[in-house]
Amino acid sequence: MENACLIVSSPSKMQRLSKQWTLKKQTIGFIPTMGCLHEGHLSLMRQARKQTQKVVVSIFVNPLQFGRNEDFKIYPKPFEQDLQLCKEVGVDVIFHPTVSDFYPRQFQTTIDGNALAKKYCGRSRPGHFNGVLTAVHILFELIRPSSAFFGEKDFQQLFLIKQMCRDLWIPTEIVPMPIIRESNGLAMSSRNTYLNAEQKENAACLFHAISSVQAAVKKGYAKTAELHALAASLINHAPGMEMEYAHFVDLKTLLPLGDNIHTSSRLLLAAHIGENPRVRLIDNGHIAV
Repeated sequence: MENACLIVSSPSKMQRLSKQWTLKKQTIGFIPTMGCLHEGHLSLMRQARKQTQKVVVSIFVNPLQFGRNEDFKIYPKPFEQDLQLCKEVGVDVIFHPTVSDFYPRQFQTTIDGNALAKKYCGRSRPGHFNGVLTAVHILFELIRPSSAFFGEKDFQQLFLIKQMCRDLWIPTEIVPMPIIRESNGLAMSSRNTYLNAEQKENAACLFHAISSVQAAVKKGYAKTAELHALAASLINHAPGMEMEYAHFVDLKTLLPLGDNIHTSSRLLLAAHIGENPRVRLIDNGHIAV
């Protein structure tokens, strides 16, 4: 049976509503999204539905996290479809503010993720993570969730949000959730809607690269340089694909590994495919000896 699913556009109304729930000691589960929902988002909502009493989903395409030449103006916005999916999962509230309400005219304060926000995806997308952290911090202030649910596909983002909550004493529990994949292994993403069927098949090379590295490590390979070469070869030889980076990082610090893989390692990948638009895809996977 479908949930009623209240749509709230006013930040002050959202704040009042969440305050009412908190006063009643009701737990709030929160999933921040930019819309164009897919099964990855729905898995977060279902977990929130199991774990908390009230479930809030934000649908807000955040301009602060887009670079000058990125796809902010054309980012897909199928709101009616998203609303239907939220109703089917049992979401209580969709928070859907306008940019002008979310960032009033004299808005000036932002969150800086510092050095780590400038690595990996942050290197090619300057200011991206500061935009993400600023929006998420505002959302946390408005909604005051007991728990917030994030997919592991955006692994650097997840790490930085955890760091922000720790550093700023934000009491929200951050709940990481596994990557949800297409049948061919391609990590689900709203930007997959830009790809045709052939490109989706070719883009699955990211998952194949992760799987091949995992298999090589099980066979005894541990040198990061050799494993990097393996991943790069698989991605760059896929039709239309161009690797942006492959980094082996420590799970506890997200800093680059040295010469060898160890037990708490992760492979982070980014690559591009297509033209008009040129689509940027990311993926990652646990790699351990």
